[in-house]
Amino acid sequence: MPEFTVGERDFELDGRPVRLLSGALHYFRVHEGHWGHRLAMLRAMGLNCVETYVPWNLHEPEPGRYRDVEALGRFLDAAEAAGLWAIVRPGPYICAEWENGGLPHWLTGALGARVRTRDPEFVGQVERWFRHLLPQVVRRQIDRGGPVIMVQAENEYGSYGSDQVYLGRLVEVLRELGTTVPLFTSDGPEDHMLTGGSVPGVLATANFGSGARGSFRTLRRHRPDGPLMCMEFWCGWFVHWGAEPVLREPADAAAALEEILGCGASVNIYMAHGGTNFGGWSGANRSGELHGGELRSTVTSYDYDAPIDEYGRPTEKFWLFREVLARHGEVGAPLPDVPARPPTLAEPARAELTGWAPLGDVMDGLGGPEAEWAMPPAFEELGVDRGVVRYRVEVPGPRPPYPLGVTGLRDRAVVYVDGVKAGVLGGGPAEANSYTALDRPVAGPAVVELWVESLGRVNYGPRLAEPKGITGGVLHERQYLHGVRAQGLALDAFESEDALGKVPFRSPEAGAPGLFRGTFDVCGAGDAEVSLPGWERGFVWVNGFCLGRYWNVGPQESLYVPGPVLREGVNEVWVLELERSGEHLLTVG
Repeated sequence: MPEFTVGERDFELDGRPVRLLSGALHYFRVHEGHWGHRLAMLRAMGLNCVETYVPWNLHEPEPGRYRDVEALGRFLDAAEAAGLWAIVRPGPYICAEWENGGLPHWLTGALGARVRTRDPEFVGQVERWFRHLLPQVVRRQIDRGGPVIMVQAENEYGSYGSDQVYLGRLVEVLRELGTTVPLFTSDGPEDHMLTGGSVPGVLATANFGSGARGSFRTLRRHRPDGPLMCMEFWCGWFVHWGAEPVLREPADAAAALEEILGCGASVNIYMAHGGTNFGGWSGANRSGELHGGELRSTVTSYDYDAPIDEYGRPTEKFWLFREVLARHGEVGAPLPDVPARPPTLAEPARAELTGWAPLGDVMDGLGGPEAEWAMPPAFEELGVDRGVVRYRVEVPGPRPPYPLGVTGLRDRAVVYVDGVKAGVLGGGPAEANSYTALDRPVAGPAVVELWVESLGRVNYGPRLAEPKGITGGVLHERQYLHGVRAQGLALDAFESEDALGKVPFRSPEAGAPGLFRGTFDVCGAGDAEVSLPGWERGFVWVNGFCLGRYWNVGPQESLYVPGPVLREGVNEVWVLELERSGEHLLTVG
């Protein structure tokens, strides 16, 4: 079998120097029906390798309940069929602008800041998860006839911690469970990051978007020997809701790629194809130098301004990268032809939303059990990863109007007083005692409902593992309101085949939030998009497939519909609107 090794200066395949020209493509952000096309696009751009993360929380939503872990193996098989090597980055933490950095909410909720350390409970959970996951990788290593040439230990750990005991144990676990290909770490090209995140005897790589010569000089101070590799060449960037799009000039990105390869280094283009945060799996960041400021939630599209856009189309950046990679690839080997784009929807379709259920009926039909707590429970205590929680509490009376507010709100609450919408509260800084209040005071007695949505768990920095929901309390004047009834509605509840059978539908009411359903006819299925002008914030499903979150704050204005989701004839659409609905007629086109 072939042997892939790390030499003194180069990667080597059976003793022959090779350069890795890799591109990031996350199998969990691309519909499986499009894997073959997207991998062929990587080959046509001039790449010989694909890299992917593995999100633990996607595959183990509850302790011991696994969900399609085999998808990783199928993707690696598809990479091999496309003629690509594969780099696997199993975490356990992945960042990736993904919910909670890939860590399960049930784990971070229990352990908090003890995650990503030598803590025995955390390490034990990682070992258990890796025992279930790694067979998908081990049997597909290159020395067993498969495409996998390298596996990463942790991810950008030097940006987070300095626990060498933890990193050392993680390397041992990967080896004990059968990883025989080279291991590596990746960190920013700064001294404190490389000293915190590197492991003796394990290849160290660097992540950056420009300044290759200076970055590699820093890396060489820490690792005088071994191949040079930029494991994440940031050719674009991600986007937050309510912010301006982040774009990078194609010529500037191509020049930065040329500089990396001109140093004799290998590269992994992050992202070669970004894809989509289907299912509400977008992560979030905190603003501020120490990440203690406002929450900034990542949009559904993970286009990333990548050379292959969200819809699988080659961009100007693709063609410039193809020219650069052709100059540095295998001598004399012509690049494959660029594959045709997958089919697009032949004609736009109109979906009339004829059924509607108020949010309360949706919660009663699909939510978990309601229970009373002394203080508001966090999402983690209710077993909710992505979704909403309804908090209900009474203001005793009689009493005059006083300010009604919340401490430790994460992230956004729509507030009703005696069944009437009273306002929307947004979570503030990360401090647990941060306070936000309604504009108008509330008198007692009154019944208050707060519908809180998690807009994505933090995926990077010291605020990783922070809980969601109301993490402080509900205050009337300075008095805590106790006896809070809470009920959670997880997005996964919509995945069951009989989900809508549990919800009573009626004719829609103009402007009302709730769950809407309708149908549309398709003749000539293919890639499409759906727009919701006039709608405010929520989620869309087509034929049971969750396209992700929409939000009228922009900049994203439509949701991508993969062609394989659609079917000839009648298709079903659901919309869960959390604030205010628009016209009950949608265009899919």
